Amino acid sequence: MAKPVRKTRLLRSLTRAAKAQQSMLTTLLDVYTPAPSKPARKAVPRKPVARPGLAPATGRWLAGRFPLPATPGQAAARSMQFWLYLPDRAPDECPRDGWPLVVMLHGCHQSATQFAQGTRMNHLAEDKGFAVLYPQQSVTVQVQRCWRWYDRATQEGRAETDALASLIGSVCELHPIDQRRIYACGLSAGAGMAAILALNHPELIAAVALHSGPVFGAAHGQLGGLRVMRHGAAEQADAAIDGLLRGRPAAPMPPMPALLIQGEDDQVVDPVNQRQLARQWLQLNGLPAGPAMRVAVKPAGRGGSRNAHEIHDYLVGRKVVLRVVRIAGLGHAWSGGDPALAFNAKAGPDASRMALEFFGRHRR
Repeated sequence: MAKPVRKTRLLRSLTRAAKAQQSMLTTLLDVYTPAPSKPARKAVPRKPVARPGLAPATGRWLAGRFPLPATPGQAAARSMQFWLYLPDRAPDECPRDGWPLVVMLHGCHQSATQFAQGTRMNHLAEDKGFAVLYPQQSVTVQVQRCWRWYDRATQEGRAETDALASLIGSVCELHPIDQRRIYACGLSAGAGMAAILALNHPELIAAVALHSGPVFGAAHGQLGGLRVMRHGAAEQADAAIDGLLRGRPAAPMPPMPALLIQGEDDQVVDPVNQRQLARQWLQLNGLPAGPAMRVAVKPAGRGGSRNAHEIHDYLVGRKVVLRVVRIAGLGHAWSGGDPALAFNAKAGPDASRMALEFFGRHRR
């Protein structure tokens, strides 16, 4: 009886945190609603909505629904809602090969727009010249909006993994995107989903940033997912990577750079998950398990505005292939985010800035 009790307590704690969130951000600039068959190209302007002290990013903020094929047991096809941020640049200022794209996957009890606001990713993306895609999990698929990283079909590249890859392909067809520079980034369940997307589509995703994410491939089902979140899964984690690599005999897994960010006080996804994720990504990138080649210790800033943290870098030649960031005092929240929204912590380091700087060093 202990396992259901633990599950109930965890879900209650997440629900209480979710109630503290502000209502969904309606829009920042432009909104469009695609026709059922394909995303629309025409935008309908709306009055910008801004929080006090934070002006809206100046680029285009587009919204749409991507149609999904019907799955067994469903009478009709579903759709996936998404938002897309495009930098405010003249056409001749767009990079020759298109904008690099970051796919941002929210956590449980979050919407895509709340994730955009909480991470402040659009503001940094505008400054650095990135497009940002925010898919949104439907409550009709998962009542708490969790991406189903614990689902076997998803882990094997079907279901939500296939839907996200198709959505990215559609965005690339409609907008000038550099397909050598597409990245996946997520928080909690979104981090778990980002890892699955990247490992099933390494030809598409050039690097990942996983914030407070569960270990890959070690859970099958919701109860298994909860066990992994609380305790990790060392043996299953190794087996998951072995199985992934064995499944690609004709096409070896290309390098997959990763940034792993974790709060040491996380009570939802235990930090043991980050240690096991690091082991998985070392194996994926052909690096031996062991201490990092380079370690930087960053003390807390003045007035407690930043959390002390450590950065562990694993290199191939001079290139950082794996960066592991451990943040003291941080719970289950986006580091350096907007504290007005749940699952965001004001104290740095700024996870969004770290992600874009890491992505900027890698391309497929």
